[in-house]
Amino acid sequence: MITTKDLYFSYTAAPPYVLCGIDLTVRGGEYLSVVGENGCGKSTLIRLILRLLKPTSGSVTSDAKRVGYVPQKSDANSGFPITVFELLNSYRKLLGIKDREVIAQSLAQVGMEGSRNSLMGTLSGGQSQKILIARALMGDPELLILDEPSTGVDRNSQKEIYGFLRQINQEKGITIVSVEHNLDAAIAISTLIYHLTGGHGHLCTPKQYVEEFLKES
Repeated sequence: MITTKDLYFSYTAAPPYVLCGIDLTVRGGEYLSVVGENGCGKSTLIRLILRLLKPTSGSVTSDAKRVGYVPQKSDANSGFPITVFELLNSYRKLLGIKDREVIAQSLAQVGMEGSRNSLMGTLSGGQSQKILIARALMGDPELLILDEPSTGVDRNSQKEIYGFLRQINQEKGITIVSVEHNLDAAIAISTLIYHLTGGHGHLCTPKQYVEEFLKES
């Protein structure tokens, strides 16, 4: 699904590098959580996977035909008078999907059918995050990429969101790559964890991560 080979990246195209020699393979159906300290390159890595950035050297390849992306939560829509339907409908048009029923289907997937006509600015953090996930799932992506999905989300909504992500990974086989600061969630639901530190990465199972990294701290 995703392969990086000897991947180096610097925002100045010269040392020091944010990412150094990253070799990573994510197979279809995996749930990979990318963890590490702030500034270690987690978000940079997924932007490279999304082709929003170009490697300084090395390569990033993906055979996913359609990718859904949930960026870091922001308040960009809080003061803008746009409804949930309008937000999703604009994305439907961008994807070139003719059937409007895809909007209702995507809302039903995240349990937000009743919020179709709500203003985005009136939703709670958890509700707005569910809407962004619903948007990312429009068009049935093979790969879903999320950047810190639980930031600014209350505990109950976090439980619902992670439960849903685990469900679509296990039942629908959607490959998930998620930048995580929520280590408990990463350990509980991931099939693999990628630990970034000092620009270098280490791939392990959740059990190995607990034994090799958390015990050290």
